Amino acid sequence: MKSLSPILLSALLALHAVPGFAANDVPAMPIVSLTAASTASVANDRMYAWLRAESDNTDPARAAADVNARMAKALARAKAVTGIEVSTTGYSSYQFTEKGQPTRWRVAQTMNVEGSDFATIAALVTKLQADDGLVINGMNFGVSPDARRKAEDALTQQAIRQWQMRAQNAARGFGYEGWRTGRVTIQTGDFAPPRPMFRAAAAPMAASAPPVSVEGGNTDVTVTVSGEAILDPAKPLAR
Repeated sequence: MKSLSPILLSALLALHAVPGFAANDVPAMPIVSLTAASTASVANDRMYAWLRAESDNTDPARAAADVNARMAKALARAKAVTGIEVSTTGYSSYQFTEKGQPTRWRVAQTMNVEGSDFATIAALVTKLQADDGLVINGMNFGVSPDARRKAEDALTQQAIRQWQMRAQNAARGFGYEGWRTGRVTIQTGDFAPPRPMFRAAAAPMAASAPPVSVEGGNTDVTVTVSGEAILDPAKPLAR
């Protein structure tokens, strides 16, 4: 009787060591990994604006006093407007030197304005620039958390249906009538409020300058469903 080679003998021992394994066993139920996504263009219903008061002077106290006075005036104006949210952030003070000039101090503070009434915010931004000497850092638009959640709820159902259709088609393509859902994940886009993009100092807007023009636009909201479709060998597709 011929003896088995060491390599073949080791392979057979490893296979038999697996619980429930037999040489003529049928492979485990095949698993297909699938992904489906659903996207909708949602109207932006939230506007964000960032403005700053900025001053430079050889005397840091004077530069700070100028910024503090202008920001206090601007805050009073903004807080008197109904339906918007106002906050301050980003207070900074630093030295800078230009060739042949004495050392100066630059002081700046940023105001954040946000809300859902675009026309009101645009009018306020215009006033803050023209009357209070603030400079705009930037503006942005986004979808509010409530509107995003509502859109994602609807998109989740659409994405699940699309995933189920793909699972059914995949099962049929591989010759199976039956399948069941394995592990599944549902992913939505991470939401973070827009942030300002700081830029170099600009001249304050003239009092006669035209008002700021705005257009909210849309944001794409996407929900993705990824998971396993476990094919059922007990239900082969009739040929």
